[in-house]
Amino acid sequence: MEVARSLDESGAVVVWGDVVFLRPEEVAKAIETVIAPSLTRWSDAEREELREMEATKAEIDRSAVAHVRRELCCGLGLLAAQTAAFMRLTFWELSWDVMEPICFYITSIYFMAGYAFFLRTSREPSFEGFFATRFAARQKRLMKARNFDIHRFDELRRASPPPHRQLTPPSYNARAKTVS
Repeated sequence: MEVARSLDESGAVVVWGDVVFLRPEEVAKAIETVIAPSLTRWSDAEREELREMEATKAEIDRSAVAHVRRELCCGLGLLAAQTAAFMRLTFWELSWDVMEPICFYITSIYFMAGYAFFLRTSREPSFEGFFATRFAARQKRLMKARNFDIHRFDELRRASPPPHRQLTPPSYNARAKTVS
């Protein structure tokens, strides 16, 4: 009895009177269809609305990714130009004795910018963190520009039948860890 009780409490099995269910997820699905039949009854209009919203969101995501990649490429170009300018100044115009403190201060400014990024976004100041933050900001702007109702989209996704249902709905907050 103790083993059965511990399995029941852990959710590995469901003990209901004298009956033991070995697949509690299937029991939960059966109870869900009895309690909330609206989840399985979906009109064609709702299906079509979700399909259109998914297509619009996919286009918004593609556009946001392309824009953020362009931003990152421009950043790489600026860093390469800065490095080339510092090399020129160090080896041809000035000397290392003059350039060393300048490089130190520039590096300190970059460190402070990374720390400010962390304070503002609660993300690690890495390329991945910067990409995710810029993606979320750009995605939000594009959704606003195209009048995309993200709350309605999430509502439709949660209420959709199992093929479209997500276990964890995506987060569109700029501070979220994952961006869908």
